[in-house]
Amino acid sequence: MSLTHLDVEGNPSMVDISAKAVTKRVAKARSIVVLGDEIMNLLENNEINTKKGPVFQTAIIAGVMAAKRTGELIPLCHPLGLENCQVEIKVNEAREVVIECTASVTGKTGIEMEALTGASVAALTIYDMCKAMSQQIVIKETRLIAKSGGKRDFVSP
Repeated sequence: MSLTHLDVEGNPSMVDISAKAVTKRVAKARSIVVLGDEIMNLLENNEINTKKGPVFQTAIIAGVMAAKRTGELIPLCHPLGLENCQVEIKVNEAREVVIECTASVTGKTGIEMEALTGASVAALTIYDMCKAMSQQIVIKETRLIAKSGGKRDFVSP
């Protein structure tokens, strides 16, 4: 296995995708945020409202905005014209906030970084909107859940 973002001399290099086939590509990423009981007790109708506004609705918008700008944020990431980006936020049985970002494009390169960026920034937005209530917030994990349309598909076990 070799690193694709290094040239033969070991310098950073954008991957040349000019010879790759155009395919439909979809990726889903997940971030989990632990807010703690004090904040979770404010949950009403699947939303937490703060002085800054509705936390989950704001995080959804931030996640989509971030996914659209991934190529500007990650130095060697190709800029892509997203065809779709959906951010969903739910609370699981353990009272953790689960953010899932699904991104898709028809193109020559994968969309995993856009999904990961969308989920990450949504999690950071939740943190930002709730930090005045607690310094104990934890962004527990961010990971790729699935991807399809490239050389090989992936589904997290």
